[in-house]
Parts: sequence; structure tokens; C-alpha cells
Amino acid sequence: MKKVLLIAAILVSQFCWAQNKFENEIKAFEKSDSISMPAPKQILLVGSSSLRLWTTYKEDLTGYAVINRGFGGSVMSDANEYFDRIVAKYQPKHILVYEGDNDLASGKSPETVFEDFKIFVEKAKKQLPKATIAYISIRPSIARVKIVDQQKKANQLIEDYCKTTKKLHFIDVQKHYYLPNGELMQDVFVADNLHLNAKGYQIWTAAIRKYLAKHVK
Repeated sequence: MKKVLLIAAILVSQFCWAQNKFENEIKAFEKSDSISMPAPKQILLVGSSSLRLWTTYKEDLTGYAVINRGFGGSVMSDANEYFDRIVAKYQPKHILVYEGDNDLASGKSPETVFEDFKIFVEKAKKQLPKATIAYISIRPSIARVKIVDQQKKANQLIEDYCKTTKKLHFIDVQKHYYLPNGELMQDVFVADNLHLNAKGYQIWTAAIRKYLAKHVK
């Protein structure tokens, strides 16, 4: 009986941890908003650590009004769960999403990433019907080279969907991290071989600015 209760307690604690994993980060955003609420109709960045660690985004995206709500370690379903608190409340005109990388690394399939992204899109259509959404493609990394085929499949599913859906766009950053001979660049990551360094973010920024120049007036 004690063993059963112990297992139950462990499961409950794991569930609670999963439910509250990002609560501190989300509350930090809300505290910042309570001090100074961003104006509506801006560009919203939402997604995982590639956005959270983009500390130079304001300088890199000079000329655009941008809100960054990246929260590290998140997956696409987390963006869906916190949609009201970190997306809808800002009434953005443009939404740039970076999720999927952690999803695949945790064992989720490309199809699951795609389905979760479609849920995000449906939420946006209902609550933010005038907003455009751009999916930033899952980028490769040395640390996750074993799942590169899954990354490419997820990207292709989402790119095809964006091509046939109004107000959806696809920003292909993935291709820019390969050399002409097809090899992955080795000098665009920090020590963990996963996250981007300054050079990596220069490539990232160039692709995003190209999109913004075309679609944000």
C-alpha cells in the first residue's frame, strides 16, 4: 500500500511540475506588463530558447516594434497552453513562432509538431483574425544532428501548410546554416553546440529581416 501511495505521489508531483514548469517565466512577463504594457499591433516573437536567448533582437530588428516572449525549453503545445497569456493579450499584428526543435528532441514526431502548430493557428484565427503568422523553420544544430531528417520533415509539413493557408508564412532559416558543400556550419553555436552564437544570430536575423521587409508595412 505504501508503495502504491509513493508511486501516486511521484506521479502527482511530476504532473504538477509539468503544469508549472514555465509559470515563473510567464509570471515574469505578466509582471513586466503590469509595469508597462506593450502597445497593440506590434510584432510578437513567441517560442523557445532561440528567441529567449536572442538578447540583441531590439538592435537586430531596428525599425520594427517588437515584443519578445520566448521561454526556454518550451514546445509547440506550451505555446498553445499559454496562448491567452503571452500571445492574445498583446493583440499583435504579426506573430513569429519558433517551436518544434525541443518537441522533436523529446521524442515527438514531425506530425505531432505540425498538428500542434495547426492548433496554434486556429487559436490565432479565432482571437486575432487580422494577425499574420510566420513560422520560423526548425534550425539544425550539432547537438541534434541525429534528428535533422525529422526537422526537415516537420519543416516541410508546415511550409506546405503555410503555402495553402491565408495569413500564414514560412521563414526558412534552416538552409542558411549549411555550407555550399552541404555540411552543417560548425562556427555558429555556443559551447553547448545547440544554441546560437553572435554569428549564428546574424544569419538568423538576416532571414527574419528579409521576411519583415516584404510583409510588414
